Amino acid sequence: MADVIQLLPEYLANQIAAGEVVQRPASVVKELLENAVDAGASQVQLIIKDAGKQLVQVVDNGAGMSPTDARMSLERHATSKIRSTEDLFRIRTLGFRGEALASIAAVAQLELRTKQREYDTGTLLLVEGSQVMSQQPVACPDGTSIAVKNLFYNVPARRNFLKSNAVEMRHILDEFQHVALANPQTTFSLYQNELEVFNLPAGKLSQRIVALLGNGYKEQLAACEEVTPFITIKGFIGKPESAKKSRGDQFFFVNNRFIRSAYLNHAVLAAYEGLLPRDTHPFYVLFLELDPKTIDINVHPTKTEIKFEDEKTVYAIVRAAVKQSLGIHNMAPSLDFEGDVNFAPIRPLRSSGASHNSFSDEYRPDALSAAAAQAASPSPRERQPDRFAPQDRNLPPRPTDQAKRDLEDFYRSLGQTALPDIEAEATDALPPSDDALALVETATPELPLRENQAGPGSKVIQVHQQYVLVPVKSGVMLIDQLAARERILYEQYTQALEREGGASQTLLFPRTVTFSPADFAVLREVTDALHALGFRFTEFGPHTIAVEGIPADVPARDEKELFEGLIEQFRTHAGPVKLDRREQMARALARRVASVAVNARLSEIEMNALVDRLFACAVPGYTPDGRKTLVLLELDQLQAFFTR
Repeated sequence: MADVIQLLPEYLANQIAAGEVVQRPASVVKELLENAVDAGASQVQLIIKDAGKQLVQVVDNGAGMSPTDARMSLERHATSKIRSTEDLFRIRTLGFRGEALASIAAVAQLELRTKQREYDTGTLLLVEGSQVMSQQPVACPDGTSIAVKNLFYNVPARRNFLKSNAVEMRHILDEFQHVALANPQTTFSLYQNELEVFNLPAGKLSQRIVALLGNGYKEQLAACEEVTPFITIKGFIGKPESAKKSRGDQFFFVNNRFIRSAYLNHAVLAAYEGLLPRDTHPFYVLFLELDPKTIDINVHPTKTEIKFEDEKTVYAIVRAAVKQSLGIHNMAPSLDFEGDVNFAPIRPLRSSGASHNSFSDEYRPDALSAAAAQAASPSPRERQPDRFAPQDRNLPPRPTDQAKRDLEDFYRSLGQTALPDIEAEATDALPPSDDALALVETATPELPLRENQAGPGSKVIQVHQQYVLVPVKSGVMLIDQLAARERILYEQYTQALEREGGASQTLLFPRTVTFSPADFAVLREVTDALHALGFRFTEFGPHTIAVEGIPADVPARDEKELFEGLIEQFRTHAGPVKLDRREQMARALARRVASVAVNARLSEIEMNALVDRLFACAVPGYTPDGRKTLVLLELDQLQAFFTR
């Protein structure tokens, strides 16, 4: 039998290796920027055309290469960073594998110009598909310029796999941010389709953060520093009030290399425990310096995952450093053990003989600020009268028997047989939320009633302001009101997307919202879907939009928070399968709007409307991502609980 194992040709081996290193234009940007930094450049320029599909060019003023080094740099496993096995355990450079340029040259047309300072001329190399087409001397400035043209021109399947320009540009911006943040001492600039996007002069880390992520961080940065024999932590964290709905502005660097670590992110969140609003994420840029022997960065070709020798100690120190920074900047409660604990007794705000709405002489408004007076007033829940206590004279009089009979006749004329408990409504019920009222107002009376309705006299009950208990003929049904709202809103939004125009409420005055570059790139991806849902906005400067209208059924809230929440949910809750962009946006908006009225107290009319609208949905039993909206307990199951 003839031999069947053969050595792969060099060009084919390079294409196979390129599949691991070069996944999209952003991979090329990352490798070229890191090479520029390793070359000691003080100025780095990134030029992008057609989201990197047509051109990715990096120009630096670093050390440059000799003609021989320029040719050798395109060979696989050719590097100046390591020489022996021991060098793998003291890596300080960003690159070390010697695969990047060879992999890029295998799937693109590459033009390399480089010159060392001590030489009068430089070298020009033209490469196509790993084949060196020409090498000749050329006049060029000191440093290196690498232009990668027509990426994946010889791998059409991979080129067709690339996403839209907005998606690819977002990934490029992410890689640019990582390298620019890690090297504030270097000047960086970014040009997209001949337009300047960033021009970042060399400076301090705080200046680089503000220049890269926006002026909104100028007043929100808190320095974080901890030095131990094992690890050094430096950087900045954000104040709790600056937390955003999106989690994009979170950066860890280990020995100046950007990494992703859910474990360390948990350490930071643990330090912020109790300080952040619900579903928000803090900002941080933290640099960790360790002995290279205690980490392993040779885990993944992208080098964004590393292994720590003692990760528990790293976790504890990161958490302690962030918590200490929060305490130093008075953003976390601290205990004062030297203070006087013998507090003066708190005197009541009202004298015993004062009327119901008046303060005593000692606490008149001239001695007490309006803010304190407002804080001192009881909350609506505290103002609820005790139904077993004597009736207060300020309450309205009880309805007479004749008035009750007249009201019963009125309800019968409307088709309702059950009369609400007027006294309980007057003394015990809270006013319904605006979101719940909006839900009832948009309910159509033509919708069919739920099946298995228990008949006259049945009454829905709200449990812990989270669930709705509905009696039915076969037992009882328990509905998750948050999940039910999400299903109702999702189907409403999908219908609006099919009509290519959802109802919109126009704002009295347009409001501007500024985003980070990464968030703005995501916003561009979903602009069409947002317009179809009823959002009305136009671009209003760099990374800024002017919001003119929002969907009619979306509660009036902070527009920036609304958009950030949608962007974050679009990023992280797309589901386990690939979904259409409009499908993702309908899910994200439904989840976002439904969560606004979480734990809202509903009246009986609102609960009935919620149940009826749920059963008018195409799939009433599940949310768009597969969570249950209701649970049905059969009568025999209830009897089994009592062993009947």
